[in-house]
Amino acid sequence: MLTPLKDKTVVVTGASKGIGKGIARTFAAQGAKVAVVARSLTKAEETAAEIRKNGGIAHAFQGNVADLDSMKCVASETAGTFGGIDVLCANAGIFPNAPIEEMTGEQWDQVMNTNARGTLFSVQACLPFLKKAEYGRIIVTSSITGPATGYAGWSHYGASKAAQLGFMRSAALELARYSITINAVMPGNIMTEGLDGLGDHYLQSMTASIPLKRLGSVEDIAYAALFLASKEAGYITGQTIIVDGGQIIPESLEAMGQT
Repeated sequence: MLTPLKDKTVVVTGASKGIGKGIARTFAAQGAKVAVVARSLTKAEETAAEIRKNGGIAHAFQGNVADLDSMKCVASETAGTFGGIDVLCANAGIFPNAPIEEMTGEQWDQVMNTNARGTLFSVQACLPFLKKAEYGRIIVTSSITGPATGYAGWSHYGASKAAQLGFMRSAALELARYSITINAVMPGNIMTEGLDGLGDHYLQSMTASIPLKRLGSVEDIAYAALFLASKEAGYITGQTIIVDGGQIIPESLEAMGQT
């Protein structure tokens, strides 16, 4: 059994929907005080209100992970509200589709700024408070796309997700002196609002390529993050956990006994 997170403060970026919202709800259900961070304060407050309605502790904060000053304000306000920061879940990310031949520099920069630079700025902003925690934890939401697989139209997204892991491994060396661990969860195909516009064919084809025969839930990712945030995971740093239902294992559908 993991040590309860009661009285621990968790900052979750991109927490107004999808995986981030699932992480925020799950940590709150385990007794943590959750800072729900999103670009839209209205959306962040909706998530925080839902958590409070279910008996959890949560406060909404408006923050742009691509803006260091914005994230410093979030971190300072969170610490002032809850008394510190123990865990950072650097989850905010975007994945607009853009074929290489049509991609603009602005589109590339937008994805890299949110996904890669946003991870850096979130860590930098929370680090002064994590250093004061009993044990600091950072969990990065990466992806199988980029570090392990590819998908047409998402080359900028894949590059940003691979960049997060390169950052994480070097950060693990720098942060170890403060007893702060940093690890990443690599989701496969997770059923979120972000998949709504991809169509039934996408969902069916992806489900067929997953050995466990289902898309993941946001809770599947949240529980992996919960473990990495625990006291018991204190000897794990600079590592990744792939949560994809076995998607990256088979060479083909035939490898799963399908034709």
